[in-house]
Amino acid sequence: MRVKFDLTSLPPAPDLTFEQALWHQGILCVAGLDEAGRGALAGPVYAAGVVLPPDNDGIAQSLVGVRDSKQLTPQQRERLAPIIQSRALAWSVGWAEAAEVDQLGIAPATRLAFCRALEGLRMPAEHLLLDYFRLPEV
Repeated sequence: MRVKFDLTSLPPAPDLTFEQALWHQGILCVAGLDEAGRGALAGPVYAAGVVLPPDNDGIAQSLVGVRDSKQLTPQQRERLAPIIQSRALAWSVGWAEAAEVDQLGIAPATRLAFCRALEGLRMPAEHLLLDYFRLPEV
């Protein structure tokens, strides 16, 4: 199901607004998904899925600085990755190989990477948060 919302309601920086609203509804296993590598001329595409704990015991503070990977330096990504992984209830990385991108096209290959990331989570997601893609396969 596609949910529409007012884009002006997006926070200026990532926060837990969407997750908290879902947690209050009793939806506790919320997976955030994002991709990397779509803009490259060649090579694989990657996607990550992360499920954060709903208890919010200072997790927002521990994730200060987390942004879209394209807005971070390689050093920032290296520093933040273990923090995210240690605080997450579950995380996973999926990918589509360059040959799959060539065969399927970039959009279907990205959806494949998303699905592989979801399959790699150690708990099934009850709700997905994505910034652009729809996943009719899920």
